Amino acid sequence: MHRLNLTIDEALYEQARAFSFLENKSISQMIRESLSEYLNKSKEKKTQAKLLLEADDEKEIKAILQDDSFSSQGEFTKKFNL
Repeated sequence: MHRLNLTIDEALYEQARAFSFLENKSISQMIRESLSEYLNKSKEKKTQAKLLLEADDEKEIKAILQDDSFSSQGEFTKKFNL
């Protein structure tokens, strides 16, 4: 696990603290769950993020960021009869 420092306003913190108590979960656990849910919403961006993490150099990263059309490996294989 990685430690993350997060700054939020007082009202949001108090609301999170109340939810934390009602849900019997730590605020950290609620943030992890919420972030995971947020990151899993967009299939296209999830694929793009995976490509970024696997990129070897800055040039490849820039190419990924400039290209807004992505296809799955299955779609690519079918398109090019591989």
